[in-house]
Amino acid sequence: MRAPIGHFDDARPAPVCLDELTGPVADAVRHWRGSVPAEQILYVDTDPEWADTAVFVEHYGRDLLERSANCVVVAGKRAGETTLAACVVPSTTRVDVNGVVRRQLGARKASFAGMDTATGETGMEYGGITPVGLPGNWPVLVDAAVVDLPYVLVGSGRRRGKLLVPGKAFAELPGAVVLEGLGIS
Repeated sequence: MRAPIGHFDDARPAPVCLDELTGPVADAVRHWRGSVPAEQILYVDTDPEWADTAVFVEHYGRDLLERSANCVVVAGKRAGETTLAACVVPSTTRVDVNGVVRRQLGARKASFAGMDTATGETGMEYGGITPVGLPGNWPVLVDAAVVDLPYVLVGSGRRRGKLLVPGKAFAELPGAVVLEGLGIS
C-alpha cells in the first residue's frame, strides 16, 4: 500500500502489524474505538539510524516536517501529587510546558518527565513514544494543529517504525483534550 504522506517502501494497516508494536500500542490498535477505523492507522517500517528529524525528513520526504508530531511525557506537580500526561504537538514546535500544560493540569510546576519514568510508565521505547496506547487515566493534550492534518506521522512505541494516523483520530484518544497553542514556535 502507498503511504498517504512521505516516501516509504511499504505502509500497512496497523492491525496487521501488531507484532511490530509494543504491547500497549498493539492493545490500543486491537481494541480501537472511534470514527476513524483502525485500518486507517498505518504502520511504516523505518530505520532507527535515521531517527533524527533532519536526517529522517531528508530520507523519507521533506513534506513530513510539516506533517509529523512529537509525543512527550510531562509531569505536573501540586501539593506533593504528580500527574503524568502526554503532549502531542507538531514537530516544528515545542510544548508550552510552563504555560498551557501547567494550567491545563492545574499544576504548580510542570516539567518533562525523566526518561526512566516516560518509558517505565508507557511501556514504550524512548524516542518512539506515541499517544496511541498510553495509560487510560492519563490526560493526552493535543495541539489543535495536529487534529487538523489529514495524516500525521508519530512514533509507534519503538524507535524502529512509525504510525501514520488521521489527525482527527487524536481527538478521540482516551483522555484527549484538544488545545490551541499547546505547541509554540
